Amino acid sequence: MLVPSQAIAAEVMVAVASNFTAPMKDIAARFQQHSGHQLVMAFGSSGKFTAQIHNGAPFEVFLSADQAKPEALIRAGFASADSRFTYALGRLALWTTTPDVDVRAQLHSGQFRKLALANPRLAPYGAAAQQTLAALALTDSVATRQVMGENIAQTWQFVSSGNAQLGFVALSQVMSGGEINNGSVWIVPDTLYSPIRQDAVLLKNGELKNGEPNPAARAFLAFLQSAEVTELIRGYGYHRE
Repeated sequence: MLVPSQAIAAEVMVAVASNFTAPMKDIAARFQQHSGHQLVMAFGSSGKFTAQIHNGAPFEVFLSADQAKPEALIRAGFASADSRFTYALGRLALWTTTPDVDVRAQLHSGQFRKLALANPRLAPYGAAAQQTLAALALTDSVATRQVMGENIAQTWQFVSSGNAQLGFVALSQVMSGGEINNGSVWIVPDTLYSPIRQDAVLLKNGELKNGEPNPAARAFLAFLQSAEVTELIRGYGYHRE
């Protein structure tokens, strides 16, 4: 006897690094349409999510902005080791809301009041920005004009609001459908910073929900690795290994 899809549909709680907000919303809509499962999503700092998971937050899947935090959760017994994989390779961009500007030249010339970047101690995109400035021999010259966001979403807001004229952001925040959607961008060559490998992992809460396996958690992780999702995230500027 066939079981209606509605009867086996499940819900999964996913913690998502803020740089992946836009593609994740597209992915969620497609996953829910294909599977009948429902995603409950939270977006924010990977570091804060890691702390919340340690303190009992009910997330079942974690999409981090780096590899280190999922690895740490596995070592601490909060995540399944066999589930971890790199779902995206992030790319760094230097962005201004002003159209038709040579953004790299503006950075080198110092024709800006504030430069936004994410805190490199908390955010991998911030560490990549710091590495880029060092590679360009600009660390000292911009030091007094930096404003740091807690995460890459806040960094984007600094530039979007005009509080900073330039900012190192995730390319996905200013690209969709393979096109830059706002202002002017210099896509930073990936030779200037360490690879931003963003890992996904199944958390222990996702292995068992109310004492039973949660089919939605594993199904979502499988969908995240599909060719359909690979093509979608490329339109937001990500690579896939």
